[in-house]
Amino acid sequence: MTDAYQYTTLPQWPNAYPASGASATLKGLNEDFSVTELPLQLPSGAGEHLWLDIEKNGANTAFVANVLAEAAGVQEWDVGYAGLKDRNAITRQWFSIYLPKGETPDLTQLQHPEFKVLSQSRHVKKLRPGDLQGNRFRIVLRDVTGDPELIEVNLKAVASQGVPNYFGAQRFGFEGGNVEQGRAMLAREIRVRHPKKKGIYLSAVRSFVFNEVLGLRIQQGLWGKTLPGDVMDEAGRPTGPLWGRGRVVTTDQAQALENGVAERHATLCDGMEYAGLDQQRRALVARPVDMSWEWPQTDQLLLTFSLSAGSYATSVLNEILRTTEPDRHNESAAVE
Repeated sequence: MTDAYQYTTLPQWPNAYPASGASATLKGLNEDFSVTELPLQLPSGAGEHLWLDIEKNGANTAFVANVLAEAAGVQEWDVGYAGLKDRNAITRQWFSIYLPKGETPDLTQLQHPEFKVLSQSRHVKKLRPGDLQGNRFRIVLRDVTGDPELIEVNLKAVASQGVPNYFGAQRFGFEGGNVEQGRAMLAREIRVRHPKKKGIYLSAVRSFVFNEVLGLRIQQGLWGKTLPGDVMDEAGRPTGPLWGRGRVVTTDQAQALENGVAERHATLCDGMEYAGLDQQRRALVARPVDMSWEWPQTDQLLLTFSLSAGSYATSVLNEILRTTEPDRHNESAAVE
């Protein structure tokens, strides 16, 4: 069975709230987008791994990891981090380096124009992807146009009810190209030998199917509602599928909706099962924590909020107004 769907462009997944009609510039300056990682734990002071608290300005996470590996005299895989952070931003996050023997280098003395090591301490374990509570955002939106009252309506709705927990566009590569590459890989039209690239394509495909389920629920007027047969998370929120092997755990109406999406994207879903991915679930709603906002100027909006790991700040912004970024050819990694 082949999909009738075309994966060469990303669809415009629906919003939860009526459009405010407003627009703004996002990331006009690096300091307009500040992200602070909220770690699961802090280093204990002893162990085989050296943890570094780093502030980046104009550098992506993988680049910093490579510089650290070279500075410490270790291999790239000896450096760990919990999540990717934007390049065009000021971000603060933890890195770990496996250094079981020898003297501990003082990497706070490392000089680099795009990042600085704020502190370092020993710990017993390596940082791995997902080892974070979430991220705290401080975002300045410039050149805001539109009705401030309508913007305020959406701000209050987002703060009280949350936003669709869509995977952000960064997840899908430039113009969504990773989804089509993933489809071709799963359909065995192309061979992908590099494990990291294969993982990127599988992640894009899986995220796409989740967004399709969430978008269909919103399209059918089901935003903020629980369906018969929904599977709830620990916080009591309905969840959507991260497709893979195993029995679909939803039942009734929720299962019918998810199976309908799977049938529409049979190549993707069947391929993910054959690829060995296991069924997982993800909350359909992301709730910003401690969200506040102010207007420093009539055409500037300052937002602060926290999101749990895996949720995207762009999902919050998209429900408030339309944003555009300066044209950059070197696209940055995703913020999660």
